[in-house]
Amino acid sequence: MIYLVLVLAFFFIIKIYFKIAAHFNIVDKPNERSSHTTLTIRGGGIIFVMAALVALIWHFNEYWLPVMGMLIIGTISFLDDIYSLPNRIRMFFQVAAVTIMMLYLQVFTTFPAYIIILLYILVIGIINAYNFMDGINGITGLYSLVVLAAMQYINIYQQPYVNVDLIWLPILGCVGFLFFNFRKKAACFAGYVGSVTIAFWIISLLLKLIFISGDWKYLLFLSVYGVDTILTIIHRLFLKQNIFKAHRLHFYQILANERKTPHLVVTSIYATVQLLINLFVISNTATLPVNLLVACLPLVLIYIFAKPKLMYNPV
Repeated sequence: MIYLVLVLAFFFIIKIYFKIAAHFNIVDKPNERSSHTTLTIRGGGIIFVMAALVALIWHFNEYWLPVMGMLIIGTISFLDDIYSLPNRIRMFFQVAAVTIMMLYLQVFTTFPAYIIILLYILVIGIINAYNFMDGINGITGLYSLVVLAAMQYINIYQQPYVNVDLIWLPILGCVGFLFFNFRKKAACFAGYVGSVTIAFWIISLLLKLIFISGDWKYLLFLSVYGVDTILTIIHRLFLKQNIFKAHRLHFYQILANERKTPHLVVTSIYATVQLLINLFVISNTATLPVNLLVACLPLVLIYIFAKPKLMYNPV
């Protein structure tokens, strides 16, 4: 019952936010990266910050540290939605929030320095990749829902590693957000606050699961986003492009923009493929290399062979 009340509360909060955003002109203006052509309210992903506040109230003694990290990174990302902050400021607060996450996960007392550095690179990379992938209607909410559902299944039925509320809350946030975003013409976009906060939440849970289970195969819960992001960076480097500038070369962007595939179709494909991978990862006990091969090799081959045809052959 309490979860139903929360979903309704999230709906109400987003509706209030719409009025605030409209008044202060917090809108997403189409640019060279955009896959939309009209002004749309930005920052609807603030719902994930609200969910984090609920988590802080419900489980303060147990989880105040990681939730504080979410609130820090969510707040600076929301300010970025409004003011377009310099990269160095955004990065400073991302590092600060990730440091808090590492403290919660006891990384500094468990791993050697070189592993800690690699973890910083991995976590910050995933957070920013999540933001890069947030470019079409529904993709952040639905993809996150699939990932969170898989982690909750493991948490309940295979390997308990966190209080169930810490996963139900972002799931409810996704449901509330998708009501307004999973549409042909979205009522709002997640903004930096949405994509970055939910990414931070997911990677915190994922690393907790990995450290407790000792199995890194669960990183494959992000394999669809990972393959698209990494191969797109390689592609842009090959084209001698500045990888820090906006672009429309992700595989999902080619489908949505060049091939005119409806956003919700592309979103559903990405979420469905990740769901199938998650089911495979959950249901087998094979080694990491086997899981990696089965999950990622087909994605890599599709990207390498299909993308050029989709890009350069006219519709």
